[in-house]
Amino acid sequence: MSSRSVVQIVNASSASAPRVNRSLTAAAEKRLLEWMAHCAPQWVTSDGLTAVGLAAQIAAGACYALARWNRYALLGTCLCIALNWLGDSLDGTLARVRRRQRLRYGFYVDHVVDIFGSAALMGGMALSGLVHAPVALAMLIAFLLLSGESYLATHTLGCFEMSQAFFGPTEIRILLVIGNLALLRSPYSQLFGHTWLLFDVGGAIATAGMLAMALITAARHTAELYRREPLP
Repeated sequence: MSSRSVVQIVNASSASAPRVNRSLTAAAEKRLLEWMAHCAPQWVTSDGLTAVGLAAQIAAGACYALARWNRYALLGTCLCIALNWLGDSLDGTLARVRRRQRLRYGFYVDHVVDIFGSAALMGGMALSGLVHAPVALAMLIAFLLLSGESYLATHTLGCFEMSQAFFGPTEIRILLVIGNLALLRSPYSQLFGHTWLLFDVGGAIATAGMLAMALITAARHTAELYRREPLP
């Protein structure tokens, strides 16, 4: 078998890797998405939903930037986050229900969209004045590190873990919406006798959490691969 054939087989297995989602909302979300997919009209397509998800995430970043001058733009951010959930979550379910999956194409496009969309979202946060730019950048770096580890684990272990420690993309979106609503009341929080930007505190916690998850999963997956491939 040629090396090119081996690469093609590995890539195909990565794209078709089973998805594991142990998040708090996973079971209810799966039932809802399958119901929505069966009810969706024929003009709704997976590619269209993916485009909606990306556009909504970029728009959410723009709303964060606009919140620098008018905090009520955060309501637009909440709406865009909901639309992003719809597009990002329903596109794959719709393809599976209609049996129109394109495994490698879907795997690639879905994750590229996540990377660019997250960069737009964090960039908007950095411009909002509601979080300091270094904190927003730290969140983006931590997200990319965690994502990169997840993609490599999918490629080498043949399993795509969508959640970490009972938290997945949907839980993160819910926390963002709650945070946005809290910002409408006040952008500040009191902690240890000091006044901080609320999203600075949340961003620092999110960054630490994502970095910790990236390190823990990297160590666990390294150990698993070491056991699977013992030295001759």
